[in-house]
Amino acid sequence: MQAKTGLILSGGGARAAYQVGVLKAVAAILDEAGWDRSINPFPIICGTSAGALNAAGLACRADDFGDAIERLASVWEHFRAEQVYRADSLGVLRSGARWLSLLSFGWLLRRWHASPPASLLDNTPLVSLLHRLLDLPRLDAALESGALEALAVSASSYTSGAHHTFYQSRGGIVPWQRSQRVAEATRISVEHLLASAAIPLIFPSIPLYRDGRCEYFGDGSMRQLSPISPAIHLGADRLLVIGAGRLVEPARALPERAPYPTLAQIGGHALSGIFLDALAIDIERSKRINHTLSLMTAEQRAGTDLRQVEMLVISPSERLDDIASRHVHHLPRPVRTLLAGVGGTELRGAALASYLLFEESYTRELVALGVQDAMGKRDEVMAFFDIGMSRQATRRTG
Repeated sequence: MQAKTGLILSGGGARAAYQVGVLKAVAAILDEAGWDRSINPFPIICGTSAGALNAAGLACRADDFGDAIERLASVWEHFRAEQVYRADSLGVLRSGARWLSLLSFGWLLRRWHASPPASLLDNTPLVSLLHRLLDLPRLDAALESGALEALAVSASSYTSGAHHTFYQSRGGIVPWQRSQRVAEATRISVEHLLASAAIPLIFPSIPLYRDGRCEYFGDGSMRQLSPISPAIHLGADRLLVIGAGRLVEPARALPERAPYPTLAQIGGHALSGIFLDALAIDIERSKRINHTLSLMTAEQRAGTDLRQVEMLVISPSERLDDIASRHVHHLPRPVRTLLAGVGGTELRGAALASYLLFEESYTRELVALGVQDAMGKRDEVMAFFDIGMSRQATRRTG
């Protein structure tokens, strides 16, 4: 029985450009090995936050994998912040400055109590971008033809407190439920993607109707205790996991007397905890499970619901915060001014900017880093897809 390969795309706002670079390199490696570029190597695709947008872009064109990668790369390599959120002076004043003022002087501004600002930034432009980028009817066709087995995106309900995995699949996969985690079979829509990518406080929450009632949802990285589990529930036997931050970062040289942290530094630290930590912990847990199962007899393994899952993890080899600090000046002036007010244009506050820097100078560097990192794992990619290692050895010695 042929193994089903799953793709896990984590969250991270503008950091998700890195994922596209990795996928570009994977497509190039497969192409060199003779893989038909139109065939989708990932029958099960799962995404969270900005990773959900990339996942949907791939899934909607699963009948032509090469074309899907090219289209995603074209978007990420030519990004402008204005494509994701209002970056003009009026837009920033109506959302960000008003929101920060409410936090500071809300007790004086009673007129806002009836209609408070919903978020730091207004991401209305993202709706138009998603409608241009995606062709959701093609998702139905891809599932029907067998080019895709399942697409899953995650979001977190502010209303119920539960974490939700919304999935659309080819077969009748039974929904699952765990503590504070619910899976629901549904037709994936733009609203599901907006909910998955609604970075807390920065982008507005999204209403979704479930069982006849309205719930408000935010970023899928929140309360995501097990980012890998949806792909396994959907039938994946091996996983390519692409992170949006370094999973094991070396210790930094610290100053003798550190200054008090800025709001941006605290905010960036909190977002990194939301977007990066759960994935790193889940990868460690999966490796421990694999190791434990390898020590068990066949009879013992038959008595447990756990199963071994082959996994290849590719994550940034450089700190994306540091890269972001070199590109903050490319943000539109109103956004840059807003971030400067909370320390987001300083090196120590660059983590916050790294999630909002939808500017091509930054996203292109992340795409290039993704290509570099994946090419550096070329042998592992080849082995992961069971592609002619003997042919590779012949070429090197020939």
